[in-house]
Amino acid sequence: MIISVINLTNGRLSDEDVQTAIRAINRQIAQDFEPYWSLGATLRLEGKAGLRPKKQKIADMRGDAVIYLWSHVDVDEALCYHDSNNSGIPYGFIFTDLVAELGESWTATLSHEALELIADPEVNLFVMGPNPNDRRRTVFHWYEMCDAVQAESYKVDGIEVSNFLLPLYFTGGDEVGGRNDFLGRSYNGQTLQSFGVNPGGYIGFFNPVNRKSTTFARKGDAEAVRRLKIKGAAEKARRAGRHHVPGAPVLLGGRGKARTARKK
Repeated sequence: MIISVINLTNGRLSDEDVQTAIRAINRQIAQDFEPYWSLGATLRLEGKAGLRPKKQKIADMRGDAVIYLWSHVDVDEALCYHDSNNSGIPYGFIFTDLVAELGESWTATLSHEALELIADPEVNLFVMGPNPNDRRRTVFHWYEMCDAVQAESYKVDGIEVSNFLLPLYFTGGDEVGGRNDFLGRSYNGQTLQSFGVNPGGYIGFFNPVNRKSTTFARKGDAEAVRRLKIKGAAEKARRAGRHHVPGAPVLLGGRGKARTARKK
């Protein structure tokens, strides 16, 4: 899989900086991600035909998918998205303005988006798992590689890249001695559980009972809520747009009341 990267930041990010990030992310994919998932890709910086991305005419795309580095906000409730255009070509956006507002590294965001594009290019995969508010009930979790650990990153060749989930994360129960995410960080003496979420992260799922999609964060996790509120400043959510669930409620742990991530 070749993922074309198009730099449309109008000089905010130089092509040299983008090439440096791409080199590190390609190494992350090949040496860290692919050995666990048997899924790989190569990011490649391309030229650009215009000053703005065109969703229905991806003239810049010379590979199997495309990610735009774009300064403006284009979607609601998402830092970036990897939906596809009408021709079925997977594409995504990294909104550098939102990245800056979140106080995150754009390279980690590019890494996050690339890994999720590799795993679910059409944004239509789900995995059956427990409802985080009532583990006796079953829901369909979004097949996202980084959301549950999205506040965590590490460095490859000095470049910040995103932590990601491992296959055992999507199993029905915690495997003895297994690892559910690449970094395996411990919080209060416990590492990430299957279908769980680490501080600063969140997960999304579709509930077949009420036929609604919901975003879940830990109770009292102000950082996760802050991220979701900032992401609500855009126009159309990646998953919400695809699955018609705009303004999906955010559940804060336990059986707390649902809160909706919207622009203030």
